[in-house]
Amino acid sequence: MKYEVIIGLEIHIETKTNTKMFSSASSLFDAPANSNVSVVDMAFPGTLPTVNKKAVQNAIMLGHALNMEIDDELHFDRKNYFYSDLPKGYQITQQRRPIGSNGYLDIYVNDTKKRIRIERIHMEEDTAKQIHLGEVTLIDYNRAGNPLVELVTEPDLRSADEAMAFVEAVREIVTFLEISDGKMEEGSLRCDVNISLRPVGVSKFGNKVEIKNMNSISNIGKAIETEIKRQSELLDKGLEVESETRRYDDALKDTITMRKKDESVDYRYIPEGNILPISLSKEFIDATIREMKELPSVKRERYFEEFKLNAHEVNILLQDKDLTSYFDEAARDVKNYKTLINWVIGEFSSYLNKEGKNAKSVALSPQNTSKLVNLIDNGTISNSQARELFAHIIETNEDPETKAKALNLMQVSDTYFILSIINEVINENLNVIDDIKAGKDRAMGFLVGQVMKKTKGKVNPALASKLMKQEIDKR
Repeated sequence: MKYEVIIGLEIHIETKTNTKMFSSASSLFDAPANSNVSVVDMAFPGTLPTVNKKAVQNAIMLGHALNMEIDDELHFDRKNYFYSDLPKGYQITQQRRPIGSNGYLDIYVNDTKKRIRIERIHMEEDTAKQIHLGEVTLIDYNRAGNPLVELVTEPDLRSADEAMAFVEAVREIVTFLEISDGKMEEGSLRCDVNISLRPVGVSKFGNKVEIKNMNSISNIGKAIETEIKRQSELLDKGLEVESETRRYDDALKDTITMRKKDESVDYRYIPEGNILPISLSKEFIDATIREMKELPSVKRERYFEEFKLNAHEVNILLQDKDLTSYFDEAARDVKNYKTLINWVIGEFSSYLNKEGKNAKSVALSPQNTSKLVNLIDNGTISNSQARELFAHIIETNEDPETKAKALNLMQVSDTYFILSIINEVINENLNVIDDIKAGKDRAMGFLVGQVMKKTKGKVNPALASKLMKQEIDKR
């Protein structure tokens, strides 16, 4: 039987702020365990929460980027449950009135656009981090109280590819807006996947399975494909898919049961009595939106229209915010954007990957990269000479032209010198002339190659090819 896959996502985004959602404790990642803990986050008697203004602004920016209706009044609620990573015994969240609702995000899968509806985004505080050591579990409360935005989609996704594309698009947005670093491996962006199957043509949803705490986009895809296979096999046997919470085990390449969902949990949501409703003025919301960085979707269209980049080149750039910033700065001073993009996603990116660095951590400035690219374009140096030059200046940021002269890497464009070498090569290979006149292009390439060999690659190949043709035509 054929089944339709129904997928909805819940994405938890830890937003960038100096302090926590409701306290003045630092939200710094990777601090020593239990060093960033406040009496407010631990719910000591007599303590009161205060709302982090920057966290609210981050949520407004995200809501606007996702085409959402922004609520102009903040309401918070208590989500009551007991768990070891929740020091208060409740979580402050937004259940009744989320800050953003009724949005959408367009994604692209195999160059096909699809619109995914977004039900809501709401603000809340993060829980503590559990560290499992065999049979012992340790608790690090540094993360408790960090600002979170939870994004909930409608069940509009129909495949693993669509789910991965959506998460990647969200990751692009939050990183380019600089409201989150989007590092799934560090837990600053986490994803729960809700998946069910139904026979094609049936409108009723099947029983939903939740896969918790996905920490990489590739694992999201693997988990969905695995779960589709598992549920399909059960349905084909006439068995029922149980509603449950599972996790994906990458080592086993399988989803594993965490707990059954026998009945819905009553969290006893109640209004947060310590935080009165807060009105957000139109001026405040508009000012926040005006401060937004360029969105990936806008940047994508600009790259297509202004720089004439193709989809492959744009996709590579948008995977790395720092690389796009580097490209944008370098592009201000070049004439040939094609040469620049080839260099940035080629030689430059290869160096970054090899050395484990990012575009911000290298000495070579975007301005000097522009100069290097211009030297290639105007024929001053060849591509091979450029690679040699690059190796010398990447960590020194020396002026490319000055360094090229010092290393004797400048291409020779002296016509008389080049002609002397060309005639020398022709006289050494007279048997090739007939092949060239017979239209064998490879023979011409051979002769030009001999010129490059004799000059150790320092002759402008385009000029050498032009002059070679002229000399052969004379014979």
